[in-house]
Amino acid sequence: MSDVFPVNGMDAVVFAVGNARQAAHYYSTAFGMRLIAYRGPENGSKDEAAYVLRSGSATFELRGSIRPGTELARHVAEHGDGVIDLAIEVPDVEAAYAYAVAQGAEGLVEPYTAEDEHGKVVLAAVATYGQTRHTLVDRSNYGGPYLPGYAPAEPLVAPPGTRNGRLFQAVDHCVGNVELGKMDEWVEFYRKVMGFTNMAEFIGDDIATEYSALMSKVVADGSRKVKFPLNEPAVSRKKSQIDEYLEFYGGPGVQHIALATNDILATVDHMRAAGVRFLDTPDSYYDDPELRERIGRVRAPIEELKKRGILVDRDEDGYLLQIFTQPVQDRPTVFFELIERHGSLGFGKGNFKALFEAIEREQERRGNL
Repeated sequence: MSDVFPVNGMDAVVFAVGNARQAAHYYSTAFGMRLIAYRGPENGSKDEAAYVLRSGSATFELRGSIRPGTELARHVAEHGDGVIDLAIEVPDVEAAYAYAVAQGAEGLVEPYTAEDEHGKVVLAAVATYGQTRHTLVDRSNYGGPYLPGYAPAEPLVAPPGTRNGRLFQAVDHCVGNVELGKMDEWVEFYRKVMGFTNMAEFIGDDIATEYSALMSKVVADGSRKVKFPLNEPAVSRKKSQIDEYLEFYGGPGVQHIALATNDILATVDHMRAAGVRFLDTPDSYYDDPELRERIGRVRAPIEELKKRGILVDRDEDGYLLQIFTQPVQDRPTVFFELIERHGSLGFGKGNFKALFEAIEREQERRGNL
């Protein structure tokens, strides 16, 4: 069957932040990303500044208002720092937009062409959960650093001293949190509007602890280049991580971004030394004989994983290593995952209980459990 909504991959994750310059320095220093482009008052953007950073194919755009009362400023005041756009690169923006709108998507920006001396980019945008959008991008005829209107920029800090000069190379998946009862609606949205399929689902005991629970389904395009897990809270004894997110973000939105790395040990070491805080994993996780038997041999000694708090999971296709940061802003909303895959296409199902218990410990410290 032909793909009704072909995609080339993730184009960019766009954040609304309170101070874009300082956020750019944070992601440069702590995440090892390289500043590549800038837009602000100096080159025609009167109301906001935007810094574009890259690591491999992973691109973050950090947008901050420089005037009070703008739509961007109001968004940050209401929601705090967070993701406002999961931009997707497609081979044909006009066709993708037309198909999405015909299938019921809310069109936010009709297709248009932006040009400069580096060529042209075709863009459009449709709405998804909460105030998040998907900008559709065709940059096949463009050779500039990011988009027309953005000037090339020099890196803010020296690159990490790793083998290839970066800590991660791609966005693996982006997770959205939606309200109770809305997960299946958004799964159907992605099936109908973008032709995505339900890649995995986790319900019931798969994704519950003694105190809290959630439900999750993963939608993905046919090539598995773009993967969007969708979470909703489940009825439980105490407040789940999804409930906490919805309360502090003020509605549905992007909960975390998973970043694919080829050397999770070196990446964690660099990020921790730069001040990034990760969730703690109890020693008992690594001492569990059932875990040892299930995961078998992996590339790193268990003691090295234990020292860093890195989780391991294995399925029929292989195994993965993963670790999660604490929220990267004062509100307990957006955080990041680092993931190193060795054949596995999963999302760490075997680690869910340990992960959620770690999150619950942080919620209890914040008084939100």
